Amino acid sequence: MDLTPLWFGVYKSSKYLLYPLSWIVAAGLGTLLIACLPVTPRRTTWVRRFAFCTVLLLLLTATPILSTTYIALLETRYPPFTPAPSSKFDAVVVLAGGVFQKGSLRPADETSDASRQRTACGAELWLKGLAPTLLLTGGDATVLRSGPPESREMKRWALRLGVPESVIQVEEKSRTTYENAVQTKTVLGSGHILLVTAAYHLPRAVGLFEKQGFVVTPVACGYESRHQPQQAWEQKTVFDFLPTARALLLTTQTIDEVAGILVYWITGKW
Repeated sequence: MDLTPLWFGVYKSSKYLLYPLSWIVAAGLGTLLIACLPVTPRRTTWVRRFAFCTVLLLLLTATPILSTTYIALLETRYPPFTPAPSSKFDAVVVLAGGVFQKGSLRPADETSDASRQRTACGAELWLKGLAPTLLLTGGDATVLRSGPPESREMKRWALRLGVPESVIQVEEKSRTTYENAVQTKTVLGSGHILLVTAAYHLPRAVGLFEKQGFVVTPVACGYESRHQPQQAWEQKTVFDFLPTARALLLTTQTIDEVAGILVYWITGKW
């Protein structure tokens, strides 16, 4: 189902309730609010509780050794793809990962790093002769559809990488992973596909595409974690316990993925 701008906006906004930074800010504001009130023993206790929660949330969500463990649990779901000499598929399907819109400083629309990396992975698979078609899927993911279709920008990159235009198909209507799967079904019908996306995104994406009737071989393109969780803990250093912005981002991505899987599972789409 194609969401209206209103409901798509609600969908996009509701995700902020899940983000760890929102929790940290809320706990910090609670601390500040109570600290600004007249001092009483009860309020002093609550200030301490909110301050403790703020620090605890920060440590749990922004500590590298923890955040990489969280996301590695998603990334280890499927092993790295190694094609057999006789492997043949009906299509390589690449999921979009975002686009940077042009502005007063940026002269033209650009594929995001994630989209560029995934397109390169898909192009490499096609150039190896594993499938006759390269399908790039992803439309305009802005609320009011005021931006460029992500797959259109990915196609420019694929052409630069040497993929002939005649074998590239572009799907420009989808805005979510579920819509990626539905619209890919419309374009390809069915078949055995190589599904290319970020390693942490594969568990959600594979389930959605299989639900549409595809036989899916997942191809992880880009890992956020370097090691398996156990090995990461064995090779830890002091720097793995110092909170960083990147660690907070990894935790956010993990929560976003797990929440997406739960929502799609509850609604029968995954």
